[in-house]
Amino acid sequence: MEHKSVVIEHRKGWVGVDFKELWKFRELLYFLAWRDIKVKYKQTALGVVWAVLQPVLAMLVFSLVFGRFASMPSEGVPYPVFVLTGLLLWNYFAAVLSQSTTSLVAGSNLVSKVYFPRLIIPASSAIAALIDFLIGFAVLLVMMLWYGVGLGPGVLLAPVIVGVVLLNAVGFGIWLSALNVRYRDVQYAVPFLIQIWMFASPVIYPASLLGEKWSWLLHLNPMSGVIEAIRPAMLGNKPIPWEGLAVSAAIGLAVFLAGVFYFRRVERYFADVI
Repeated sequence: MEHKSVVIEHRKGWVGVDFKELWKFRELLYFLAWRDIKVKYKQTALGVVWAVLQPVLAMLVFSLVFGRFASMPSEGVPYPVFVLTGLLLWNYFAAVLSQSTTSLVAGSNLVSKVYFPRLIIPASSAIAALIDFLIGFAVLLVMMLWYGVGLGPGVLLAPVIVGVVLLNAVGFGIWLSALNVRYRDVQYAVPFLIQIWMFASPVIYPASLLGEKWSWLLHLNPMSGVIEAIRPAMLGNKPIPWEGLAVSAAIGLAVFLAGVFYFRRVERYFADVI
């Protein structure tokens, strides 16, 4: 029986993504995503109920502190619905960013022994976190029904908005996962960064609270545009801010492309330093 030898050589310079190669390894992508899901809920008493409890408990705390005591404006919708809508996108972004940052180091045995497109590892985090997002989305629909809030006419735009969140999360995650291989400080800095980033995003407050003078600052934050867009899309309480959504999409695309090129540039060293 004739055996074929395959020689794998790295390319020089800044290289792009070989989508044909990624497609060949699509089963590995699904396997890694399913593994992350099973590991997350393995030996837990409540299992996937945590996917409901986490956003709901956060919503209750924010509603009590900021909605009841601080009387935070909510743009004409009940504050619990207002904050839960923003929390869903933020929790998805934070989960993908956190998991993808440590994914390469966590999968060091796989990286150092087997060849496959390394981009698959941080990308699998986006699929695993999507399950929690979909469960949380169902909770949001129940909350809207409870408070008598109907779906807005722009609800069909929701998948596009989630796609922009995904683009930003994977883009930043690719950058941080590659940096974390060489500098392990990154994995300790990211949780702190996520906390600060959340309060810099209009999750618990409307962007209008800052006024027109400082609203441009929010446009520098790619999560601001998507959070401000998902609320009118889902709730129909005001016009969709297309400008902010476009800025978020542009930043996400730029970060993703730059992250991919940087990742491909340094991935040849992963097995040596991981």
